[in-house]
Amino acid sequence: MRSFILIALLAVSVSACGGDSDTPTAPSANVPFSTTDIRVGTGAEANTGRNVTVNYTGWLYSTSATDNKGTQFDSSLSAGRTPFAFTVGVGVIQGFSQGVIGMRVGGARRVVIPPSLGYGSQANGAIPGNSTLIFELELLAVQ
Repeated sequence: MRSFILIALLAVSVSACGGDSDTPTAPSANVPFSTTDIRVGTGAEANTGRNVTVNYTGWLYSTSATDNKGTQFDSSLSAGRTPFAFTVGVGVIQGFSQGVIGMRVGGARRVVIPPSLGYGSQANGAIPGNSTLIFELELLAVQ
């Protein structure tokens, strides 16, 4: 009986560690929302209700990838793309807005967004349901 339990535990451990670096993290991984300033800006401050323009790149969170950046799913810096303008708190996922709040123009920030502040259990294009996301944002303008 002890051998069976040991084998079962080993199988669960191996399957939990498996997967490639592109496997998104499910909410059970308990990765919290966080922001880390890469560069602090000196211009106008982004707040709820303000119109802002950002450059961004987004990745699926991966525990095995460098800086937890798994598969890149979108970037305003890709060829043919332009910076993204939006009103903070309106029309974007909650974590994206929260990640911009308090930034100043010229600043750059890394934002980790758990599914509860992202797309939840719903898939969205290249983003599977229950994905934790990483964005690197650069605040270009606040109107």
